[in-house]
Amino acid sequence: MSQRIHAGSNNEGRSAASVASAGLFLRRWLANPMQMGSIVPSSPALCRRVVQHAACGPDDLVLELGAGTGVISRALVDSGLSPRRLVLVEIEPTMAAHLHNALPGVRVIQGDARHLPALLGEVGGRIGTVICGVPLVLLPLAEQRRFTAAIAAVAPDAGFLHYSYCVTSPISTSKLGLTAQRLAWTPLNFPPASVWKYRPVAAPRA
Repeated sequence: MSQRIHAGSNNEGRSAASVASAGLFLRRWLANPMQMGSIVPSSPALCRRVVQHAACGPDDLVLELGAGTGVISRALVDSGLSPRRLVLVEIEPTMAAHLHNALPGVRVIQGDARHLPALLGEVGGRIGTVICGVPLVLLPLAEQRRFTAAIAAVAPDAGFLHYSYCVTSPISTSKLGLTAQRLAWTPLNFPPASVWKYRPVAAPRA
């Protein structure tokens, strides 16, 4: 039976860390805007929306791609997810090091999410939920295909959650063989953001 991770409300001691994370995020955005997609980390409101829809089995792993400064990662742990069940993939070495230090017990892999099968080769366990924070809308179609194929290779049929600042779906579902469902929208994020659920189109029955 799947379980739904519930958003927590424990913000004690987070203020200083939040300021530091925002500073790191802004520095990385200035260095490479195409990797970041936004100039500030995700807001608590958006984190709650993502956590709300991150349902998985009691022993499943949660995989977060493009974890950035870890605000959504922290929200997942604060909601009750065991750190040992959270796996983060972050391409930027400085941010990967920050995640490793800021989230004890969480597995942090520094690498390109387009190579997930190789990156997760030694990670045991079934992946129940994939959360994608990579700004897919900024990538050409061929690179979007590489991302979605990599996700499908490590989490067959699971699909993935993706948060985006676009008014409509940030990717073409027809071209990528996916279905899309907009699960949530929050105007309390800067910029306002949506949470999408993408799933592979079911193969036709013979």
